[in-house]
Amino acid sequence: MASLLLAIIYLVFISLGLPDSLLGSAWPVMQGVFNVPSSYAGFIYMAIAFMTIISALVSPKVIKRFETKWIISFSVFLSVIGLAGFSFCSEYWMLFIFVVPYGLGAGAIDSAVNHYVANNFSGSVMNFLHCFYGMGAVISPNIMALALKYARWNEGYRWVSFIQLGILFVCILSFPLWKKNSTTENEEKNQSAGIRKTLLHPGVMFTMIAFFSYCSGEATCFLWTSSYFAGTKSGISEEVIASFGSLIFAGLMIGRIISGIVSNKAGDRLLIRAGFIIELFGIILIIIPTSNYYYAAAGFIISGCGMGPVYPAIQHMAPVNFGKKYSASVIGLQMASAYTGTTFMPMIFGHLQQVFGIFIMPYYVLLFSLLNIFFLEITFKAVDKNFEEK
Repeated sequence: MASLLLAIIYLVFISLGLPDSLLGSAWPVMQGVFNVPSSYAGFIYMAIAFMTIISALVSPKVIKRFETKWIISFSVFLSVIGLAGFSFCSEYWMLFIFVVPYGLGAGAIDSAVNHYVANNFSGSVMNFLHCFYGMGAVISPNIMALALKYARWNEGYRWVSFIQLGILFVCILSFPLWKKNSTTENEEKNQSAGIRKTLLHPGVMFTMIAFFSYCSGEATCFLWTSSYFAGTKSGISEEVIASFGSLIFAGLMIGRIISGIVSNKAGDRLLIRAGFIIELFGIILIIIPTSNYYYAAAGFIISGCGMGPVYPAIQHMAPVNFGKKYSASVIGLQMASAYTGTTFMPMIFGHLQQVFGIFIMPYYVLLFSLLNIFFLEITFKAVDKNFEEK
């Protein structure tokens, strides 16, 4: 029964990844249809992420009040509404109506499932969990590529909403599997600390800044990878450019599979440091000045591999670094910080690339990679010092 529940949790994270890469892969075509500047993708992405921030900030209270199964099911339902709504939009402004369910659903799933897994499973499970997120994010750009080839971008969103609907039914059918865990889950929730108290805990602010930095670079890749190839490489069809939106997600998935295999022996900190070095190598490949797209394509995959262990490792370390009492609020704050980076940094890049050119993208991502590792190292020192004083 436990393995079946874990399979359901993995399926939920596939559903979390499905919507995240659709906008980036479809935007080169959507931009022309709506007749708006390329930077306008940043406003949509920002609006989705803003709703996710709200969802993440209220998640500690929601997690304390409701069982994880209810949070997950309602969140997937919101995702279905958001995706289906996007598919019916004929004007740019209409997208802003449906970013509300689109973003709220993602934040609630992310916080609730990460909290549940961090407190009940190993680092290996956490890495595999986020690997399945990558699987969902790899699948959807290819669905969008098929839609662009045989139909329209609207159909890409509609097809993914149908998949989400099927996942919702599976989640509802899985309710009996969660009964064994409900008593322990409720006991842990009753002892959890609030956000204000958590913010004062040593290292929490630093881990929030680190998470902000990581997701700023990651989200920029999510949204602008296809546009990067469209603007810097020649002789590539629209369908191939759309499918290239999955490169970073493929790298994330590969990185998390490898991390899942070795994480219990290597540990979260070593995985993060090794990932940083791999990401740097990938960025160097992207920067190589050539009209040939092979080096850049390999670079995005390798960068994704390096990024792979960072997100799950930071989340998995929350109960260990800060204690189970603080873990729900820490994860909620991390998610809010992450989505703040997701909200503003891709949009800011959209304006910068209009001024300087899309070629600056790898340098922009590199900046946030350096900030991420810097503040994580400060977090580790603060946590270690806190344990020594105790």
